[in-house]
Amino acid sequence: MNRGTRAKLREITDKLSDILENDSEEQVMVFTDDKILMDLCGQINLLLLDRQKMKADFRKQEIASKKMLANISHDIKTPLTVILGYLEIMRLREPQNEGHGDETLEKVEAKAKQVMELIDQFFTLAKLEAGDKKIEMAKIDICELCRENILGFYELLIQKDFEVEIAIPEQPVFIMGDGEAVNRILSNLVSNVIRYGSDGKYIGLFLREERDHVFVDVVDRGKGIEKQFAASVFERLYTMEDSRSRSIQGNGLGLTIAKSLANQMGGDVTLVSRPGVRTAFTVQFLRTCL
Repeated sequence: MNRGTRAKLREITDKLSDILENDSEEQVMVFTDDKILMDLCGQINLLLLDRQKMKADFRKQEIASKKMLANISHDIKTPLTVILGYLEIMRLREPQNEGHGDETLEKVEAKAKQVMELIDQFFTLAKLEAGDKKIEMAKIDICELCRENILGFYELLIQKDFEVEIAIPEQPVFIMGDGEAVNRILSNLVSNVIRYGSDGKYIGLFLREERDHVFVDVVDRGKGIEKQFAASVFERLYTMEDSRSRSIQGNGLGLTIAKSLANQMGGDVTLVSRPGVRTAFTVQFLRTCL
């Protein structure tokens, strides 16, 4: 093989590597009179075209599947709402202190509400992944939202003997975000502490500012999350029984939703955990002074 051919093969190899590494839709082009090298480039480009088509088909199927899941979630949620309504009517009509009928209905109603909560979270995630959930960015006082969220859980936290520590500036701190989405993120993170970090009997909510970003830390002192599980907690339907407690049952969607919402607003949710010492979920928001 002469030097010219080897140089052209190296050129083809480098270009192909660049296309695959950057996941681009380019083709391999080489200027040569060598028919074999021209045929080789032609076959490589046919394979690249097939690869692009497969990727496009996969994306279409993925979007269609996510839209179908969103529709199914909505279709399940509607009759379940009706069932909950009938259960409440039956419970209110049930004569008090006559057998265990009322207690049984309350248990059934509680379980139905758990199913409704799961369907609601699944519906939210399906809409997010299908691109059907509208995120409307606006100027928001994150301090006020933090106070509202922790106050919403305050009675439950006191009932469970939590020590509550809060560090939120008195002056407004503004971020760019969707108010409903930010509320959902904070609520999911506080709920996560109550469900999984309750053995530490502590929750902290701290707000930090930097030049371009605002950070909200939701902290607990529970069993924490071992390093090998840390990368998985944001995955769909991943529950932390293995990393915290098998006796606690969660639906594995709350953290996934929180991270997805934060990403869509140009932020993120990250985790740092020292088991038994400190576990912190940190939400990053875009700061604004407008």
